[in-house]
Amino acid sequence: MKTRKISIVLILLLSVNFAFSQGKAKPAFGILGGVNLQTFNGKDFNGDKLENKMVIGYHAGVNVLIPVAPEFYFQPGLLFTIKGAKNVTGLITSTYSVSSIELPLNLVYRGSLGSGFILVGFGPYVSYGIMGKAKIEGGSLSYESDVEFTNVVEIGDPLTTTYFKALDAGGNVFVGYEMDEGIFLQLNTQIGMLNIQPEDNRLLSNESVIKNTGFGLSLGYRF
Repeated sequence: MKTRKISIVLILLLSVNFAFSQGKAKPAFGILGGVNLQTFNGKDFNGDKLENKMVIGYHAGVNVLIPVAPEFYFQPGLLFTIKGAKNVTGLITSTYSVSSIELPLNLVYRGSLGSGFILVGFGPYVSYGIMGKAKIEGGSLSYESDVEFTNVVEIGDPLTTTYFKALDAGGNVFVGYEMDEGIFLQLNTQIGMLNIQPEDNRLLSNESVIKNTGFGLSLGYRF
């Protein structure tokens, strides 16, 4: 009896999948680009809350809508994105910019609205830092250096270098609208869940926590 029930369920699932695959819903590729408003949230080495400002970056890449059920899609993507933050302490301004390759994996609702489609999506992302810059300014003095990616900062490492972990992960939520011609616009928010501050063996006590947080506005075309 149990075997029969399982067989019936499998047949129904296969039938639905076959019927859906024979319909109009097919994978659709998209290209997109836009601006980021990003900052670092968390705590400094004393455990005090970070008071950073947002900086403007950008993103560009591709994604694909893969149908999984009527009006629901799995949407993986691949983006080049720039994130960062700005901190002002007295006369000192520190600006950080990190370029990453990002893989968002979203579940998307794409329902008809007017002559186009409303888009609502959410899911995780994983990114990996590939390069970055840190700029320190104070009065007429300015110092700029490359960001170094590492999981552990050793005792003998330079004090003038900025260190981050390369691997980051978190969550996306976005809403948007796609016109019948394929042009779409979407607004997303992103919350990092991994601490990208490396372990620092130069400090006896370090409570630092740094997480990416921000918003993005994308314009794209689907074909």
